[in-house]
Amino acid sequence: MSGGVDSSVTAYLLKEQGYEVEGVSFRLYEPESPEACASCCSQRSVEEASKTAQHLGIPHRTVDARRDFVDKVIGPFVDAYLHGATPNPCILCNRYIKFPYLIKEAAGRGAEFISTGHYARVGKMQSENNIVWSLKKGFDQKKDQSYFLYVLKQEQLSRLILPLGHHTKDDVRKKAGILKLPSAGKNESQEICFVEDGRYLRFIEERSPVAAVPGPIVDTGGRVIGTHSGIHSYTIGQRKGMGISSPEPLYVIKIDTEQNTIYAGPREAAVKQEFLVGDLNWIDPSFADRTNRTEDAFRATVKVRSAMKDRPATIHLSPTSSFIPHPSSFTIVRVCFDEPQWAPAPGQSAVFYDGDIVIGGGIIL
Repeated sequence: MSGGVDSSVTAYLLKEQGYEVEGVSFRLYEPESPEACASCCSQRSVEEASKTAQHLGIPHRTVDARRDFVDKVIGPFVDAYLHGATPNPCILCNRYIKFPYLIKEAAGRGAEFISTGHYARVGKMQSENNIVWSLKKGFDQKKDQSYFLYVLKQEQLSRLILPLGHHTKDDVRKKAGILKLPSAGKNESQEICFVEDGRYLRFIEERSPVAAVPGPIVDTGGRVIGTHSGIHSYTIGQRKGMGISSPEPLYVIKIDTEQNTIYAGPREAAVKQEFLVGDLNWIDPSFADRTNRTEDAFRATVKVRSAMKDRPATIHLSPTSSFIPHPSSFTIVRVCFDEPQWAPAPGQSAVFYDGDIVIGGGIIL
């Protein structure tokens, strides 16, 4: 329970369905100014979650995960920006903190299931003699959060209940208002939870003495057209903040960390059709049997940002020999969109779909 409307209504719906519910909040980070820290990181949010639990008549406790959060989320977040990548801390948190900690807490309390306020669905299929758990998009297409959950494993999905997957955000807010939950009027945060006031550049610079090293900004013809203030300040597809005067809009199209150089070009130069994806997680081990797979590739739709609509693509497994093992044995794949898409950024996640079902995903290289 983060103190927000989604997890609050989730707790209510579970109790309404007859489950014995306990609320858990995580202490993840101690900001300099707790009031400035967004949603699930602030002490105020933990207190609001406790008030909601009391309102619903369920027990609530707080679990200290600060050390692991710094090691598994904040450290990689800073390091990725220093290496010209754009990380997604919510996915890191789901992978290394939220769901592993929930499973651990459930085991310690003898709880059969875990639950969160994500807008996604869990399904169950029979595959030969095994039960296979699937992750599906939420019914509310504008709010679907399956993109952030592609890192889940079968064991986690088998114990996961996602009540909001069949609801819209508007329905959830109305329900919170009717129930007079403390979180009913709380605004939804769009910022990185541990960065105060959204000032992530300052956050990185305070933690790394090598962050703000200036260097050249170069155009597609190799001409130096400006000076950047540190590669951590830029991401692929970025337009604003370069301080360059140009007759046409220029975008960041490449970040060269070895040469400490930012490359800028016209919009069409930031549009890509192919890219590599590594650090893969395949949710359903039997997906290859259900897709129109050829010898070394299969068809899917792909998202490279949470807010975009997934687009048709071919996932190339790039085998190194004539023997084609199961796709889950590969650690890198090549994604080729049918039509070029806007600025796939290294460090972000590419998530693969078969209709509403999440096949898996990985980190854009």
